[in-house]
Amino acid sequence: MVILHVKRGDESHFLFSTGVHEPVDVLVRDITNIYNGRLKVDRLCAEMAELAEHGVTLPPNMQGLTDEQLVDLKLKDEWEDKCVPSGGAVFKKDDVGRRNGHAPDEKMKAILLKTADEAKALISKKQAEAGVCVTMAMVNEALAQLRGAVMIVYPMGLPPHDPVRMELEDREDLSGMQASLQVLEESECQLWWAAKELQRGKKLQDYIGKNEKTKLVVKIQKKGQGAPAREPLVTNEQHKQMMMHYYRRQEELKKLDEADDDSYMDSEWSDRQALKRQFQGLSNIKWGPR
Repeated sequence: MVILHVKRGDESHFLFSTGVHEPVDVLVRDITNIYNGRLKVDRLCAEMAELAEHGVTLPPNMQGLTDEQLVDLKLKDEWEDKCVPSGGAVFKKDDVGRRNGHAPDEKMKAILLKTADEAKALISKKQAEAGVCVTMAMVNEALAQLRGAVMIVYPMGLPPHDPVRMELEDREDLSGMQASLQVLEESECQLWWAAKELQRGKKLQDYIGKNEKTKLVVKIQKKGQGAPAREPLVTNEQHKQMMMHYYRRQEELKKLDEADDDSYMDSEWSDRQALKRQFQGLSNIKWGPR
């Protein structure tokens, strides 16, 4: 199988396994789905950490208001009594005013946080370092784990405006958020390899031949951004190793220079002709007045 190391810019994301006969259209679709799926898991995990800490989200018209303002405007959260976590709630005020503060107890909180960590590990960038290819099945498994944890902690469900529920129901609204800039539309996606765009309508073998045992670095990006920067000849880790080797070599040469002292050559015992002059009676001749 051909292993594609998918990057966006210089940032490594995941490994993807495919074959040389795979159409580029299918590659773009599958890689885009995994890329966006990983982003969804990351967003869900971030929101679940907030859910575990401060409870469900307030209705949009109540977010950011102080207690006094809520009283003055006679606003009440109708979902507060409906969406109670298992085991009862522990009040932890949200200073931002985004969530109602009725958080799960420590046991339920641990379930949410542990599941979020396991889901993130399943599709983590570290999988690429370990040589593990990420599939859409793994992304779906991570989403299923998160959905299961939410159902355990909130058996009565979450409010329809809560970001966790919206993400799980594919109703998330990312407009005006930084996260919207990261999501890629399949129709706007391009795959690049060796400064060449992999054109839709062709197959992977049209670019790399029929060698199935190949590993490539491909870059995913939006249309109209031009060719991405080429991969460096050496990676950062290889560069560090080269610099460390160069430094060690310099230190070794410095020690050799310090040990290369030939002043002993001026010593009498090192003179090769000393014995011959001694037999000839020339070993202690001095010129000049005594």
